[in-house]
Amino acid sequence: MEDRKKRYEELVRRLNQASEAYYNGGNELMSNYEWDAMFDELTMLEAETGYILPESPTQNTGAEETGGEKESHEFPALSLAKTKQISELKKWAEDKPVWLSWKLDGLTLVLTYDGGKLIKILTRGNGRVGSNITYLKNAIKGFPLKINYQGHLVVRGEAAISYTDFELINDTIEDDDEKYANPRNLASGTLNLDDPEKVKERHVHFHAFTLVYLEEEIKSWGERMVFLEKEGFTVVERELVNADTLEECIQRWTKRVEKGEMDIPVDGLVICYDDTDYASSGSVTGHHATKAGYAFKWQDVSAMSELLYVEWSCAASTISPVAVFEPVVLEGTTVSRASLCNISEMERLGIGKKCTLEVIKANKIIPKCISVKNAEGSFEIPDLCPVCGAPTQIRVHQKSKTQTKTLHCTNPDCTAKHVKKFTRFVSKWGMDIDGLSIQTMLKFMNEGFLKEFADIYHLSEHQDVIRQMEGFGEKSCANMIRAIEKSRKVHPVNFIYALCIPMIGVDAGKKIVAKDGFEGFLERLEQKRGFEDIDGIGPEKSGSVMEWYENERNRSSLKALLEEVTIEKVDLQPEQGGKCAGLTFVITGDVHYYQNRDAFKAYVEAAGGKVTGSVTSKTNYLVNNDIASTSSKNRKAKELGIPILTEDEFVKQFGES
Repeated sequence: MEDRKKRYEELVRRLNQASEAYYNGGNELMSNYEWDAMFDELTMLEAETGYILPESPTQNTGAEETGGEKESHEFPALSLAKTKQISELKKWAEDKPVWLSWKLDGLTLVLTYDGGKLIKILTRGNGRVGSNITYLKNAIKGFPLKINYQGHLVVRGEAAISYTDFELINDTIEDDDEKYANPRNLASGTLNLDDPEKVKERHVHFHAFTLVYLEEEIKSWGERMVFLEKEGFTVVERELVNADTLEECIQRWTKRVEKGEMDIPVDGLVICYDDTDYASSGSVTGHHATKAGYAFKWQDVSAMSELLYVEWSCAASTISPVAVFEPVVLEGTTVSRASLCNISEMERLGIGKKCTLEVIKANKIIPKCISVKNAEGSFEIPDLCPVCGAPTQIRVHQKSKTQTKTLHCTNPDCTAKHVKKFTRFVSKWGMDIDGLSIQTMLKFMNEGFLKEFADIYHLSEHQDVIRQMEGFGEKSCANMIRAIEKSRKVHPVNFIYALCIPMIGVDAGKKIVAKDGFEGFLERLEQKRGFEDIDGIGPEKSGSVMEWYENERNRSSLKALLEEVTIEKVDLQPEQGGKCAGLTFVITGDVHYYQNRDAFKAYVEAAGGKVTGSVTSKTNYLVNNDIASTSSKNRKAKELGIPILTEDEFVKQFGES
């Protein structure tokens, strides 16, 4: 009994420690697979011994510690009971209609409305007390600030960040130690930020999964979801089933995840009764309400494989380890690689020079090593950067009560540290080369194929190797080479933008080329004459260009590029009679039709218009997709009687025919 008691207390300690890191943006201390196994063991020990500590995770929900004042929930926001057995779900469903929906992997938020206005946003916190983050109401998508319903309304949902946005946002975080492990980790860290504008940039999206309270009688959960959709909420996807059709539906939804169709992170499924009166009739434990819903978590299928070697890849300044092992089949696909994250994770797992790895596909998607057996020897940490050959350095980073060891390149000029410049170089407004994502270029850098921009035009020399690389094949390689060759003929403005000169974007490039042409641009650089005499450039931008050119590396890069490309001869006069001719626009907020605000601005200027940063009496239109916003720009436009257009209205009025 004493041994089981000690084991129980150890499980409580480790699970609570891992849960704290999971809910509050810290470094992952164990996989979901390990957490679930320990939780099941804990539950079994409690049933066998009757020994239950009040701090046991079976008695409490995980607690999120976000900014904002602490406040009690009007209705407790408790966790759901969980199972990995479809038979238990069918038994729970009984003979009643139930709704199946996704179990989203984000942070639960509770929204309260009165008189048709959003008055409060609380995080779930510990389920009984949450943090008030109403100040972020304009920074989170997926819910309206005003609704038609005038009574008291409480909505619960999940704030999540898509995999696509997660990758894009992580790429913009300069300090690699501050990068996030997964979308949920990023969502948690984002809602801890004090600046709503920074939160808005990260595209957190709210997905309503239950209408907790409204004064009108709507007793069907399904009808409540339709009500929320009509009021303007993003509502979780759902399907009505019963005990007989539940298994087929679960298998069908699971296949969608296995095929990679879900961009929103999910870690299971949820069923709930359509009859909301019946759902509220159950008992409540410290952890969950017995009839509020039942969560289904997928059985993780693991496979054992022998480690072949650890590959170290440099991205920005961080050099990260990847386990390469004998191929195994998991969830219907062949897997041979899994990220090991960092040195601390390798130490936690016990990676050896030789060892047997147990691998799963976390959430049916991401290959992950969860345990190590038969380890021999110690893993080796490279002394030199795989990209530039400079010495490496181990750094210890503290984050949310946990320490993490990461490996870094010490060379400030390492090519991998400038991958964002390569991203700008190949972008639509630069050389417009499809098929060269950040991840792809980092692979090429680690292979030694890319050191400077001009090397892109020699990738065809490495086709035999590229075709064999993960994610490539004959067709994708051929398409990439074709796009590179097509880019050899380039508009001078695009070329200047692609050079990544600080402060010089498309607009400044147009002004420079319109004044003297591309040859004149080169002459001014060589003669050190500067560009301050050009209208719209001025001394600051001119100084930035000349400082850039004084750097030998930049001059060498420019010379090498000019040997690879042909600059088009153009007569860059402002377009006469364009749809935006003579008009001044201010563009604010997120955009969806155009790739980004720079692309939007470029279109306006190409159509003869002008884009400025602030609303004045000379502004003709303010473009803002959030017309109801109380932002300073919206207020100023209304004061001056300046029309506010949504992006769709702009496209309809001024877009290309």
